[in-house]
Amino acid sequence: MTGTAPFDAVRELEVDGTTYKMADLGALEEQGLCDLDTLPVSIRILLESVLRNADGTTITESDVANAAAWEPDVPDAEVPFSPSRVVLQDLTGVPAVVDLAALRSEADRKGRDPTLVEPEIPCDLVIDHSVQVDYFDSEDAYEKNVDLEYERNAERYRAIKWAQNAFENFNVVPPGTGIVHQVNLEHLGRVVHARERDGENWLVPDTLVGTDSHTPMIGGIGVVGWGVGGIEAEAAMLGQPITMKLPEVVGVKLEGDLPDGATATDLVLHITETLREVGVVDRFVEFFGPGVENLTVPDRATIANMAPEQGSTISMFPVDETTLDYLELTGRDPEHIELVREYLKAQGLFGEQEPDYTEVVEFDLSTVEPSLAGHKRPQDRIPMGDVKRSFRGLLHGKFEEHLDDVDEDALQRWLGEGGAAGAETDGGVQVEADPDLGPLTKRVEVDLDGEPVEIGHGDVLVSAITSCTNTSNPSVMIAAGLLARNAVEKGLDVPAYVKTSLAPGSRVVTQYLEESDLLHYLEALGYAVVGYGCTTCIGNAGPLPDPIEQAIDDHDLWTTSVLSGNRNFEARIHPKIRANYLASPPLVVAYGLAGRMDIDLEQEPLGTDEDGEPVYLADIWPDTEEVQTAIHDTVSPEMFEEKYASVYEGDERWAALDAPTGDVYEWDDDSTYIREPPFFQDFPLEKPGVDDIEDARCLLTLGDTVTTDHISPAGPFGSDLPAGQWLQDHGVEPHDFNTYGSRRGNHEVMMRGTFANVRIENEMLDDVEGGYTIHHPTEEQTTVFEASQRYREEGVPLVVLAGEEFGTGSSRDWAAKGTDLLGVRATIAESYERIYRDNLVGMGVLPLQFQNDDSWESLGLDGTEVFTIRGLDDGLDVMDELTISAEREDGSIVEFPVTAQVGTPAAVTYIEHGGILHYVLRRLLTR
Repeated sequence: MTGTAPFDAVRELEVDGTTYKMADLGALEEQGLCDLDTLPVSIRILLESVLRNADGTTITESDVANAAAWEPDVPDAEVPFSPSRVVLQDLTGVPAVVDLAALRSEADRKGRDPTLVEPEIPCDLVIDHSVQVDYFDSEDAYEKNVDLEYERNAERYRAIKWAQNAFENFNVVPPGTGIVHQVNLEHLGRVVHARERDGENWLVPDTLVGTDSHTPMIGGIGVVGWGVGGIEAEAAMLGQPITMKLPEVVGVKLEGDLPDGATATDLVLHITETLREVGVVDRFVEFFGPGVENLTVPDRATIANMAPEQGSTISMFPVDETTLDYLELTGRDPEHIELVREYLKAQGLFGEQEPDYTEVVEFDLSTVEPSLAGHKRPQDRIPMGDVKRSFRGLLHGKFEEHLDDVDEDALQRWLGEGGAAGAETDGGVQVEADPDLGPLTKRVEVDLDGEPVEIGHGDVLVSAITSCTNTSNPSVMIAAGLLARNAVEKGLDVPAYVKTSLAPGSRVVTQYLEESDLLHYLEALGYAVVGYGCTTCIGNAGPLPDPIEQAIDDHDLWTTSVLSGNRNFEARIHPKIRANYLASPPLVVAYGLAGRMDIDLEQEPLGTDEDGEPVYLADIWPDTEEVQTAIHDTVSPEMFEEKYASVYEGDERWAALDAPTGDVYEWDDDSTYIREPPFFQDFPLEKPGVDDIEDARCLLTLGDTVTTDHISPAGPFGSDLPAGQWLQDHGVEPHDFNTYGSRRGNHEVMMRGTFANVRIENEMLDDVEGGYTIHHPTEEQTTVFEASQRYREEGVPLVVLAGEEFGTGSSRDWAAKGTDLLGVRATIAESYERIYRDNLVGMGVLPLQFQNDDSWESLGLDGTEVFTIRGLDDGLDVMDELTISAEREDGSIVEFPVTAQVGTPAAVTYIEHGGILHYVLRRLLTR
């Protein structure tokens, strides 16, 4: 807020007797720079930020004019966006804290005041990603899991607590409070800020970036916010605008209303499928139309939450009376709600808008049907009635070569593609005959605490109500509770081999489940509260019983999980579980009751009641009116006010946690959790610039949809992997390894874990999964880390080849940091997911993209070549075209063009400096 916005745009607004300043968008319209009614709301919010922060140097009048010139055929312009705040979660927040501490250490070593490194905008770090489901199905599961959480993560939490005390603009929400995006939606989000600057009161839109890809969930209350890597977030904290290309905006026009039996989860899976087909990567999405008013704010937030799965940067809804009602319900101050209304009306931003869009997509809410997504991508929606056939088809594809002796007619009936299957009756329930189809129908007996149980392909081993996507929505949580009540009253139970859990996104959820008398029914089925955090959705499902894990390994079982989350990538939920499905909380319970995924819940019973009569899903599915009545009777503002009154205080464990003090962090060379990273040590004040990359070797050759989970896994790891070996060499026993996510403050572990997911497939190797590659000079197969170290010793730069959607998934800065530390100078892919691409730029790694529908496969490359990248000696330009020559072992050369995916002059600058934080540190040390 400069107070000197150009175009005479600083105006005054009086609300309830107080006079505020604001950057008035109407001033731009008056001067002919834009027609506000034609601009999408999100663009107007970006425009306000540029206008208000224009200082003539960092942000200029030309920047304002460029943003105001948005039109559906978007002009090629960049926008310097300055968010009003930053949110972090602990898995990405700890690396941010470590980086900030490292910046202060280098400033101190250079003889400068270390407090030069200080967040310039408010930051909130919510600790929610570390709690793991070790204990479940018991009254004390929550307390035991939190005790373990502190035991495992005390060192990380001390570093976070140090940051809370060392930085003025840094707040921490301690463990056991909730999930970052639900806390943001229910409490932190303001829609409009009233802030004091230089003695003057200002009103500004609430805008943010967050170190988690699901930050756009805040778009459910009309706030512009998106996920960035920790690297970019740290730069924003330190006052660096986020420079982005002016985005295209897709409008989704909603019609109709949701039918009975369909949930907000079903809706978001449909929307995700639709928008992936449309293609919204690097685009903003806004929802409008008559269907919007038929959605509650939690429904809207469920849709906005899955923006990254849809592919969009943001997915947002308008601020209307429904939004203000939600602010009131969640305990926001009435005076502030009135301030929101008056400011947005003054800016022309309140209520239904129908501006011009780059593209309009129409969607009819009445077409939504109960659905799941799986088996490994959130955009792969499956109607509930097709799940059985889908899974069996998947299984058949995996074992097809072992089915020579199987009866083909029986196989086709089993697959559901031939005639009707034979049937027999069992206690009054008509069940499908169970033909012997060899490996497809094998069952294995395991001993669980003295009880013999059988498991096989398709059995649900994890059934988890988890994730802010759904636990923020009372309609699906109450529905899950009512379904559990109905199931218990029918005498149904969950099989012993299913690991059940309930992880609410805030403590409010537990309170309204208790007050509606539904929590104990969930507990009766095993869904006891295990923690207030992401748990299973982030990969913290915890261990399965040893006999089950052994049976999976010994018999190559394709078991399943079902969770109310937003991510189901390979090996994310649990490294032993092959197929993972996203579903609404009531369907999570339903499949938990069924105990298997290869079931048609529309036609087959979940089980039998006490009289042996079949019980179908329809028999226990809750009535929509009953769900709404329960919400009306139990959810109140007082709940939110009470639970969030002490949001930054934490429990007795947090209060008892000793933390370092002082402006400069005291690094412990013996620590295995927090170590000073090498990025800023012996830091040169001159930028390194760019030059041609010569005689590089390929570290990995990868296919399509390699996720950031593949590149930088978050879950547990074994003692046979490089990260485990390093920890053992430093005195850590395997049972104390914790997870990759918890070790993100230690670069030694994280670079050894890069490209080390147990399911990643390097196409250089045949039928090998995991982080392995070929060291080409010796033709030896070894780990990715070991090969990278050999190349480093030999002075050989590295590249990575990849297919489409490289880096899709979570906003993990370590996916880029680890790539950098392995010595990778450039990646060459068919396409990138936005956050990973920007993170690579943020670390000074050059993301290159094939042209002309080329791919490494179409060019006949296999990764054995020697690569030279030319065109950099004369400097790097925005979206520069470079040439790569790849010399094969026989001496022949393949030459092909690529485009440098650096979309703005700022991105070019970051590459030239070796990364965005390197640029910021040079600026701080030399100003």
